[in-house]
Amino acid sequence: MQLHWHRDDLRCSDNVSLSAAATSAPDRGVVVPVFVFDDDVLAHASPNRVAFMLDALDSLRADYRERGSDLLVRSGDPREVLVDLATDLDAERVVWNRAHSGLGRERDADVRGALADADLEGDDFEDAICHEPGSITTNDGDPYQVYTYFWKKWRDRQKDAPYDAPDERSLWNPDDAPVDPGGLPTQRDLGFEDATADLPEAGTDAARDRLLSFLDADVYEYADRRDYPAADCTSHLSADLKWGTIGIREVDEEVRVARDLADDEPARESVSEFRSQLAWREFYTHVLHYNPRVVSSNYKTYEHEIAWRDDPDELAAWKRGETGYPIVDAGMRQLLEEGYVHNRVRMIVASFLTKDLQIDWREGYAHYREHLVDHDTANDNGGWQWAASTGTDAQPYFRIFNPMTQGEDYDPDAEYIREYVPELRDADPDEIHSWNELSLSERNRAAPDYPAPIVDHGDRREAALAMYKSARGE
Repeated sequence: MQLHWHRDDLRCSDNVSLSAAATSAPDRGVVVPVFVFDDDVLAHASPNRVAFMLDALDSLRADYRERGSDLLVRSGDPREVLVDLATDLDAERVVWNRAHSGLGRERDADVRGALADADLEGDDFEDAICHEPGSITTNDGDPYQVYTYFWKKWRDRQKDAPYDAPDERSLWNPDDAPVDPGGLPTQRDLGFEDATADLPEAGTDAARDRLLSFLDADVYEYADRRDYPAADCTSHLSADLKWGTIGIREVDEEVRVARDLADDEPARESVSEFRSQLAWREFYTHVLHYNPRVVSSNYKTYEHEIAWRDDPDELAAWKRGETGYPIVDAGMRQLLEEGYVHNRVRMIVASFLTKDLQIDWREGYAHYREHLVDHDTANDNGGWQWAASTGTDAQPYFRIFNPMTQGEDYDPDAEYIREYVPELRDADPDEIHSWNELSLSERNRAAPDYPAPIVDHGDRREAALAMYKSARGE
């Protein structure tokens, strides 16, 4: 008998370690699926992510039951839980898909050591990305620090086909070896309040529906429309990839099929543009793997410390979506309402926090981690450090988004802004996009309940440039 330890791979299909265990079932015994609620991991969780995870676990359990098996649910230290469970079931092997964060790799090593001490075999596999760290490097064998070169190799590298889901014969049958499967806890059981956002449905079926709906039409216009939040021309797969309710190989295969079905070269290029976003996800995973310190430290070293400002009031206004910069406030309110933010808007609000407010990117990262249902350590850290000009292949420090221009360029009719900022719903787009230039009387007439800008972008831009130049020793 074997145990498969689920973590952020909450699916049966295209699951590398589950498939490996199922394939070896004739020789090693049937596979018992297990999920362990680990307090050390839950300490870094949030209500929105826990809610999505519980929904995904409920879907995963239903999937196993349809296959004549079940998902065992336990709570505690996995070093103890997995050893005790393997001993009780007379299992000789535990398999799982490996982590890449420093904390995750430390947990993997601790579990592997505990299994070895108990004379049990522990095997981990690469699952969350197509190419494991160390497989795509420079000619000198070093990890890439520039995405463009990484993308060219990633794009052309052969990908594994999606892995088959296990059949009933390879899975543990509760009738043959009765074990209490354990019930799924509630949010409150785990010590969390209810989700604060309206979350999408979780599970493999829901993820596939989102993928296929996107590939049916929007992907062919992705290159032209993806930066316009009102167009909503994105896949909405970020939470599914974070929690592993769909496999990356399955996604990439379906995307390549869509590319082959494209009618013309612009459509094919559009599909490739979306595929490059999958590579960005993998690039940041490689960065995190080799540089686990980036979770709390700048990737890029400046001669001096960056003199971030400490302004609780401005930070609080940013978190509430009350900065007086419409596109920024729309993004922050979308975060609170949906646990999600459009990617272009994520860049805008991150630039505003780090460049206009000159507040440490770690404050923004922590706030996003609290609310995003799709929070992924590698992706979010990479994105925040890119915006703050402290990361690998980051935006140059002197390239500072003008939030008013960004709003006008990417939400010209203010559709997105007015959806999330109700105070502006009766305002004209021209008034919204010139909000920082309106007089007090003009603002009161257009949207009396919406605040004036809390800072002057022009002044703060100059201050940000001075801040970075000082850190550079200039």
